[in-house]
Amino acid sequence: MSGSLGGRQVAFLVAPDGVEQVELTEPWRAVAKAGGWPALVSTTRGPVSAFNHLDRGDQFDVDRAIDDVSADDFDALVLPGGVANPDQLRTDERAVAFVRAFFDAGKPVAVICHGPWTLVEAGVVAGRRLTSWPSLRTDIVNAGGEWVDEPVVRCDCKPSILLSSRKPDDLPQFCDALVREFARREATL
Repeated sequence: MSGSLGGRQVAFLVAPDGVEQVELTEPWRAVAKAGGWPALVSTTRGPVSAFNHLDRGDQFDVDRAIDDVSADDFDALVLPGGVANPDQLRTDERAVAFVRAFFDAGKPVAVICHGPWTLVEAGVVAGRRLTSWPSLRTDIVNAGGEWVDEPVVRCDCKPSILLSSRKPDDLPQFCDALVREFARREATL
């Protein structure tokens, strides 16, 4: 993993229930190991419950509630997957606005698995090339995006960069790409 995040603040946005645990913990470790400051943001205060596919996983304490933050507080955003997690986020206007604000500000966003559902709701998929869990293909195409089946896709649609990945098996490449991108962006911001 190359690059140093030099204290950059990275928001990890999750719903109170249903985030895929490994899609939260592995990118989190990568950001922290590279010198970044990951922060768990959710639509509620208190702990969030993760899942290992369909089995209940660990609980994680929320650092900041969505009502107490804005995209201005962070340098980048990570959207982990899990089926229930983005399905809940896309129905929360505050979460959708938070995600859209990163794109409006030109800040990098990294998303994996089912996470692009929130991007579809935020209206930021049109004209972008991305990947996801295969079942989201139709949603992405219907929202005007170009869906591809690759481990990691980097889309440079000004003003922001979008990194996307398909599934937990792709986490090594995804984590390396997001650290590299977030570090590269540090030099230009």
